[in-house]
Amino acid sequence: MTARNRIRSRLSKACSTAVLVALVSGQASLAQAGPREQAKRIHDRIAGVPPSESVLNSMASLIPSNPEGAAFIAMDDPAFYNVTLKNFAAPWTNEAMSKFVPLNDYIATVIGLVRENEDFRKILYDDVLYVGNSSELAVPPYSVNNNNHYVWLEERAVDLSDPDNLVRVNQSTYTGLPPAATAGVITSRASARAFFSAGTNRAMFRFTLINHMCNDLEQVADVTLPPDRIRQDVSRSPGGDSRVFLNNCVGCHSGMDPMAQAFAYYDYEYDANADPDGELGRLVYNAMGETDPETGSRVQAKYHINSATFEQGYVTPDDSWDNYWRQGANRRLGWDPSLPGSGSGAKSLGREFAHSDAFAECQVKKVFENVCLRPPSDSADRSQVSSMVASFASQGYDLKQVFAESAVYCMGE
Repeated sequence: MTARNRIRSRLSKACSTAVLVALVSGQASLAQAGPREQAKRIHDRIAGVPPSESVLNSMASLIPSNPEGAAFIAMDDPAFYNVTLKNFAAPWTNEAMSKFVPLNDYIATVIGLVRENEDFRKILYDDVLYVGNSSELAVPPYSVNNNNHYVWLEERAVDLSDPDNLVRVNQSTYTGLPPAATAGVITSRASARAFFSAGTNRAMFRFTLINHMCNDLEQVADVTLPPDRIRQDVSRSPGGDSRVFLNNCVGCHSGMDPMAQAFAYYDYEYDANADPDGELGRLVYNAMGETDPETGSRVQAKYHINSATFEQGYVTPDDSWDNYWRQGANRRLGWDPSLPGSGSGAKSLGREFAHSDAFAECQVKKVFENVCLRPPSDSADRSQVSSMVASFASQGYDLKQVFAESAVYCMGE
């Protein structure tokens, strides 16, 4: 070995030793972190901002005996609602899954339900909407045609943690939807713009599955289910090969199409030429007595597009849906046995999703990753997630409880 190589070898060993010492020192420091350090870490993870001295003292005093109580103090910080929850929910409102979007009715409703300790399952089926309080603020009225109401709130940094600023109302009163046609954030304007515009409304099904069940279609594909409800627009011989349909397409469509039928009366209307991004569009719904001229029923025309692709395919007659995933491999999603597994419209389908074990586990995993800054990765993490899922259910599906338990679990990291 040359002198130069010997020097390089010694430097490399010294560098590796220094890194090891730093890691061990860091781990020891975390293990020895006192109540103030742990309290600050909890506050930083939950609110994203440092606590005041008085708040830090209050939290630190609770760490030895009631660390979850310390976490709830951190959730009193307005930044938890205005920043943490806003960024937490924003990716659910667009296909790009970006958090860099303006405040909208979907995000505001998530913030409001969490703030009020509501049963978070209602996010997918309740007649609920959170809006700026017009009696306290000079806010533009909520509009079904634009997002100006929420842009105004965000531009003026209105504190959404204050119940005098952000108030709960009936979605049906503000949007004109019949109460039975409301389905929480599924029928919010932001969600409609993202997932009901153009297409076949399968996007709404897919992104509800991703955002609230933590599964994409590939993860729930099941080729063993009957294909009788697959629509006409799906080729039975893609590229002239029927095996592609039987071994691939059936896996997603046999379960998706019978459930996406729940959205058959919804559409998002906008001028694609003058307003290609749909910023000025609105959610529309064919109520009782209304008929689509192309289908001759309440079903939106998009459900009958490309009908010549396979004319023997299923023709959607109404908004009734059935959950074929209650059989086969996707029983693992833990469907509620007290529900019938079928129904009509978005509200009952939203309840089917929200009352599943997969929904509860999904919310817990997302909060864990948001607070701990990493996904669950080992047996201890998975055990903690299971414990928090049980606690989430026993505490009335209050998402604040999940934030508190996640923060306490990760306060030594």
